[in-house]
Amino acid sequence: MAGPHSGGPGGALRRDRFAFGPLDAGEALVEPVLGSWEANMDHALTRSPIDVCSSRGEDAVVLGNLGVVRVLEVNAGSGGAEVGEGDLCLLMPFGKLDRFGYAELAYAYDAPGTIGLLAKRSKLDARLLLPLPAGTAYSLSQWATYGRYFTAWDNWRKAYGCWRTQIADDDPANHLVFGWGGGVAFAELMLAKRAGFRVAMAAGSDERVAFLREHGITPVDRRRYPGLSQPPRRERADRDRHRQRRKSVGEFLDLVRELSDGHGAAIIVDNIGEPLYDVTLSALAREGVVTTCGWKAGMRLTHLRGAESISRHIHVHTHVWRLQDSPVIRDFMEAEGWIAPEGSDTAYDFDRVPDLADDYATGRIGSYFPTYRVNPL
Repeated sequence: MAGPHSGGPGGALRRDRFAFGPLDAGEALVEPVLGSWEANMDHALTRSPIDVCSSRGEDAVVLGNLGVVRVLEVNAGSGGAEVGEGDLCLLMPFGKLDRFGYAELAYAYDAPGTIGLLAKRSKLDARLLLPLPAGTAYSLSQWATYGRYFTAWDNWRKAYGCWRTQIADDDPANHLVFGWGGGVAFAELMLAKRAGFRVAMAAGSDERVAFLREHGITPVDRRRYPGLSQPPRRERADRDRHRQRRKSVGEFLDLVRELSDGHGAAIIVDNIGEPLYDVTLSALAREGVVTTCGWKAGMRLTHLRGAESISRHIHVHTHVWRLQDSPVIRDFMEAEGWIAPEGSDTAYDFDRVPDLADDYATGRIGSYFPTYRVNPL
């Protein structure tokens, strides 16, 4: 992405030559094979919540911080490289780490000097490359969606752990976990299902409703509740709009009560944000947990601290995962088959990445796992 633009997110992308210097010690030259389109790329293109070019002090940024790459060359320097020529690896999106191994700045987003995967070749710190399992049972298309699963693994562990601090010994089968969002929420609900919870998730298309049902998640057809989202401020005084929202919210909460034996959801994965936040809190059970690791439609949230305290609600916020946990998550995915279902991705050729950006932003992609092809395998 570079410079000002007009139109949709795809208009912020410019095809150009991008030069970088020789490999420094510890760096690898890689050839991206298959990249995953993430919400952070949409945020970068719309320059919200931050303008990453200005934040990084750079005129142009090469996006793409999650995907499968082929290693072409490694400058090991004085250290022993853990990857070698020809290895297929996953890129870990860590630009700057805190002292515990969590990301402060994201690679190919707000971390200066980082080069993403929307390029025919790129160079990066070899320590960020995690090799695919030897003889993996899964396809590159399935592995390319790993970012949603790695994020979900970390967020779910924190949310479930918090819930258990208050509900120490009750059977999860008595409790509902609900999800707003996309691929990350889906992955978390699959973990919740494994843990024995009832699971339900909102979806807004026939394709997604069928996908959730196929994988044992109760689909909640978002189209049945057309006024559910908080309207823009300019429409909040509109009586008809207010009436429609009140009706949609009431019917949605009735459904949540039905699915949870009248108690509300024990855990709600809310990666949407502001437009649905008040509904999320209303749908939450006492001693419930609202957990988020994304902010697709709004970062600024408000709530009544007294009401949340009295209801003993716990709010969990996480970002990415811990770098040193990466091999553990990869191995869990391989061993347990907790990975994007075969054929569930939608892949765009490299020349059509601007179309992918626009289709993602306007909700025209039915899959939870949009990807883009860069180089042939």
